[in-house]
Amino acid sequence: MISKSGSTLETALAFRMLRELMEEMYEEDASGHIICTTSKEGGLLNKLIAQKGYRKFVIPDNVGGRYSVLTPVGLLPIAVAGIDIRTLFYGAVSAYNSYEENAEDLLEYAALRNAIHESGKTIDVFATFEPELTSLGGWIQQLLGESEGKEGKGIFPTVATFSTDLHSIGQFIQQGKRSLMETFIIVEKPFSKLQVNKLEGNDDELNYLAGKSFHEINTKAREGTTEAHSEGDVPIVKISLPALNEENIGQLIYFFELLTGIFVYSLGVNPFNQPGVEDYKKAMYRLLGK
Repeated sequence: MISKSGSTLETALAFRMLRELMEEMYEEDASGHIICTTSKEGGLLNKLIAQKGYRKFVIPDNVGGRYSVLTPVGLLPIAVAGIDIRTLFYGAVSAYNSYEENAEDLLEYAALRNAIHESGKTIDVFATFEPELTSLGGWIQQLLGESEGKEGKGIFPTVATFSTDLHSIGQFIQQGKRSLMETFIIVEKPFSKLQVNKLEGNDDELNYLAGKSFHEINTKAREGTTEAHSEGDVPIVKISLPALNEENIGQLIYFFELLTGIFVYSLGVNPFNQPGVEDYKKAMYRLLGK
């Protein structure tokens, strides 16, 4: 259970249902199977922790939800998924040290994004040809969307996994209203050796791909997509990872956290609050009779 206050409806309601199931399954041992991540003190969840004896991890008071990947909020579930969180964390630390010395690339990206914003672009499609990065794109979507979307400003972030989504939104990207930009997240080094074999008879007419790896095919698909979308007058930014591993993902996480702060401040708004989210909560609670 991860919640700073313990009272966010969607999370608290899911926890209630799962807690009932756990208590039915494990009876008096249920508390030993539940781990909570919440604020150091205060809030409904801390009362429940004191009452039930759940194991607890602390969310630092000065870290907002979307910036909390490198705290127990993100590190615990990442570790449970079998990923080396020490390497991930120190990848982020290395990015921190690097940008303290020279942040030219990051500042250039923030300035470019600001210029694209000022030119009237209102949508940024974060696209990758690597399905493994789809959920990371969802975090980037929240990080930027909740941070920059205020006072009528910001570029709406959305996530696409190509080539699948090229068959649904590719037409709009290519020839729709020129309101968008694209940010490609690229992995240079293949992490799979799967390749196309030659098939006797060639009944599917794919033998022209024989001997090519899927990474190579994917790369050509990306290059072709970039070429087509550029010709369609879509500004494209490429962010390249040398390989898909914990160190590079840790660096990327810190890169986007720092970029978000710099870019959103350049718009003249606060990157660390989310007043609009509170508005929907108030309306929802009123309609539910709280």
